[in-house]
Amino acid sequence: MNDARLTRRTFCGLCAAGTAAIHCREARAAQPAPHFALRYTLACSLFGCTKLEEILPEVRKVGAGGIDLLRSYPDDQREQVGALGPKRFAELLRQHNVRLDMTTRFDLGPFGLHMELGFLADFGAKLVVTGSAGPRDLTGLECKKAVRQFIERMKPSVAEAESHGVTIAIENHPLSLLSTPDSLRYLVELSKSPYLGIAFAPSRLPQDEKLQGALIEDLGPRLVHFSAGQYGRGWAQRLPKAQELEQMPGRGNLNFRLILGSLRKVGYAGAVEIFMHPVPGGDPIMETTSQVTEEINHARYYLEQCLGSA
Repeated sequence: MNDARLTRRTFCGLCAAGTAAIHCREARAAQPAPHFALRYTLACSLFGCTKLEEILPEVRKVGAGGIDLLRSYPDDQREQVGALGPKRFAELLRQHNVRLDMTTRFDLGPFGLHMELGFLADFGAKLVVTGSAGPRDLTGLECKKAVRQFIERMKPSVAEAESHGVTIAIENHPLSLLSTPDSLRYLVELSKSPYLGIAFAPSRLPQDEKLQGALIEDLGPRLVHFSAGQYGRGWAQRLPKAQELEQMPGRGNLNFRLILGSLRKVGYAGAVEIFMHPVPGGDPIMETTSQVTEEINHARYYLEQCLGSA
């Protein structure tokens, strides 16, 4: 016959275990919050059409651990991978202790990512950035309806991305549906999948750090990529180099301090990609590879200073 009575020894043991659990919870609560740091990835397109063999040794020099391969004609690093072949590309990554973090594929659009998802999964990459389809310049309920329809059309692509462990990030590109602060908020409200997120591009939003900081806090964990650049004087025409570089953090007028403070507030854990558009496209942002690295580091040091004072 089983004795269901609680013995004094058992009772004391349970009390001791409960007290220990309480102490553990209190100890965890007393620990300081984890240190917030920016995790950089390198936009290979900043080096123009330079060969990957020359770019990869620069990754660690700019404080990054991985790269973004952009397919944005005439930048050609994504095509270089095809020419190298997967085995040689993997060897280069290992040689320089670098990851493939992501690719940017505006050329494929949000509904044409099938082959890219498999490529990313093969190299352990977790993110692809693209644009959104559909009408632009919509507002109010009309915009919300269009965003809902976009999310519905994206479901097969998002399901496939999830099967590969890859997140699709939609950038707030001005020539697309998801370009305004409200449209981005609608995406977060209407789509619950963590595999459909937002690539936040400050350069393509009003150059108001308070507005951008508030938007970051509204987007929260659905913000999965941060493109650290600003509009500066734009990229529609060739400008003197000093004016063209105003797109880089620390060069133009956008103050990143509040923006980075908001990233810290939401516990942003995605990649930070220092970025600008050279004119003409396909050129490196500076004449030599070492100068490109130096310019990226200038922007990175500025961001770290902003973060320290945020």
